[in-house]
Amino acid sequence: MRFLVLLLTVCFLPSTILSSDPQVIAQWNAWPQFRGAPQLTGISESTVPKDLKLLWTYEAGESIESSAAIFNGTIYVGSQSGDLVALDLNSGAVRWKYRAGQIETSSPCVSNGIVYIGDLSGVLHAVNASNGNKVWTFKTGTEIKSSPVVVGDKVLVGSYDEHLYCISARNGSLVWKLKTDGPVHCTAGVANGVAYIAGCDEQFRAIRIADGKEIYTVVSGAYTGASPAIVGDTAFYGTFNNEVLGVSLKTRRILWRYKHPQRQFPFYASAGVANGRVVVGGRDKMVHCMSATTGKRIWTFTTRARVESSPTIADGRVFVGSNDGKFYVLDFQTGAKVWEFDAGAPISASAAIAAGRVVIGSQDGRLYCFGE
Repeated sequence: MRFLVLLLTVCFLPSTILSSDPQVIAQWNAWPQFRGAPQLTGISESTVPKDLKLLWTYEAGESIESSAAIFNGTIYVGSQSGDLVALDLNSGAVRWKYRAGQIETSSPCVSNGIVYIGDLSGVLHAVNASNGNKVWTFKTGTEIKSSPVVVGDKVLVGSYDEHLYCISARNGSLVWKLKTDGPVHCTAGVANGVAYIAGCDEQFRAIRIADGKEIYTVVSGAYTGASPAIVGDTAFYGTFNNEVLGVSLKTRRILWRYKHPQRQFPFYASAGVANGRVVVGGRDKMVHCMSATTGKRIWTFTTRARVESSPTIADGRVFVGSNDGKFYVLDFQTGAKVWEFDAGAPISASAAIAAGRVVIGSQDGRLYCFGE
């Protein structure tokens, strides 16, 4: 009888937990950077309780538009108060605070015991993840709203001084920098040794990380604030020309353009991509789901204000905030609302999901942790 119970228990465990793949296990336990991983797909391998409960709240004092990182039982998040804060994932207790400049949309990245984050004074900070001590800083020409991405021993980050920077993770020295024709607002998507940025100069650029050489560009045809999600040989991102694009990394051409037939508004949020679907919020107050192959619309969900929060996909659901003050959970297949939380203030940050916890901040300075 005990064997039967054990067998049934194992059979109904999520497949991600049964996997022996260290990368899968790490993805379940951690959300180390903006959009979860260097490909920026916004996917969490964690299981999430069906009935979410608010476990705790942290008051940062100023707006939280930076999305949190979760690693080794600790949450790292920045706010416009200028603090990078480390919090206990289970209790919300403060472990340490590090004083940076004002932090807007730059989100922390955790790698090899170091937390990296940019601020509006143009400084990239490297901070000891265990105690909050400064390791090094690197100054760019002006504000950093891009989130850092670590690739091996290099840190990539964009600046409004129109450069993408590659910095040594070891000592903060400049490895190379690439000049563009506009502010680098987006976070670089990374795959196979190449960094991809969708720029404010209306160009989608592929840059070799080893030496900073630009491999090619694709004309997006519009200003772009979103970060590109990279899946296989395709990049996905929205533009201020009210479109979402699927761009082939092989042919270096735009495969498809999605535009809502009635509501023409910019797409500022970054896309989540899973199981052949692209999910992205728009300033038309809607969350859109489309085919990753054709760009054909599958479903939409309407909120009551702009959706500038980038959707996170986990456990068959979509987790996304809205400027209407609500945090929504939608069914990934149908777009139907399955849960909502009223934060009472706009939510433009994105959800970090790991180890069964859902963490998101709001513009009134509150950080929320949900679970069971």
